[in-house]
Amino acid sequence: MSLGRCRICGDQSPLISSQLGVCLQCIRDKPEEALKITDEVHAESRGVFGLPPKPPRDPDGISCGVCSNDCKIGEGEKGFCGLVFNRGGRLVRMGGTTEKGILQWYYDPLPTNCVAWWFCPGCTGAGYPKYAYKRGPETGYANLAVFYGACSLDCLYCQNWHYRNLAAKLGPVMSAESLAAKADSHVSCICYFGGDPSVQMPHALKTSRMALERAGDEGRILRICWETNGYWKREAALKAAELSYISGGNIKFDLKTWNENLNMALCGVSNVPTLERFKMIGEKYFKKRSDLPILTASTLLVPGYVDVEEVEGLARFIAEIDSEIPYTLLAFYPQYVITDLPTTSRDLAYQCRDVAEKYLKNVRIGNVSLLAC
Repeated sequence: MSLGRCRICGDQSPLISSQLGVCLQCIRDKPEEALKITDEVHAESRGVFGLPPKPPRDPDGISCGVCSNDCKIGEGEKGFCGLVFNRGGRLVRMGGTTEKGILQWYYDPLPTNCVAWWFCPGCTGAGYPKYAYKRGPETGYANLAVFYGACSLDCLYCQNWHYRNLAAKLGPVMSAESLAAKADSHVSCICYFGGDPSVQMPHALKTSRMALERAGDEGRILRICWETNGYWKREAALKAAELSYISGGNIKFDLKTWNENLNMALCGVSNVPTLERFKMIGEKYFKKRSDLPILTASTLLVPGYVDVEEVEGLARFIAEIDSEIPYTLLAFYPQYVITDLPTTSRDLAYQCRDVAEKYLKNVRIGNVSLLAC
């Protein structure tokens, strides 16, 4: 196993990514120095796809306002997501509008390997008969999986990193009306992921409303689900949550880290908006439908970086909202930029599960087959 080296302290370990360039301890103890190094990594990797290194902050720029990056886009610049341009002093949106979603879609037969499978109506029959067609798995039905081709974060270990190819070529393009029509009689749920739906919310919300209206007219079940980093604006987050609440759907927040500097090192931006939106939705909606959870969280256990301390901080935070909120710990597999770390070990996964269970009542380890001995 190769040894990675930290450019600040010089430590070497198989749990240090040379591609990231810094170790966890230096990120925590020397964030200013560490983030200069990781900023370079983000800039280089994003440059390959023609994406700006950071959310633009031109004082004379135009505010985009779709996601929590709050880009201020100067003349001739594009937003962090790569879909919004300032041309001649006005914003041109090449994706994320009701007419133009940058996405791919497919039918995912139920039951599926959703992170919420252990309480999802489509996989378990939870919520039958109001929110599920069957008492058990909805075999014969499908999830309309919507893979959005842009993101509000820049995770250097992204498991779905190829969304950047869609953002770079600004396609395929599909209107909300055309996408909603795909939610036919054999579809019992729509799940938006990617990339992330946060940068294309006008498109996702319009699709959801049109599909729900048609399903209602035909007396069909249709759940609206989101798999997101949570970088929504407040208003969009509440609209998304309301759609999930009324339809029996679920919002799956990917809580990357507890330490803000670690989030900036690994994902390019702060985790504060994510945590704020999670808390807001949890406090407003979770107790309204706790028998069929509207909200869940997951964390990818990146070896050497997302450790027991990170998971404990997140678990404590979730428990302060409601200790019944389901929490899934996921195994890391080397992808995208950070390809020089091992897969998550069983020891780390079990240690993180044990500490999470000190605070939460519903904790699972997902994708167990990826765990290393």
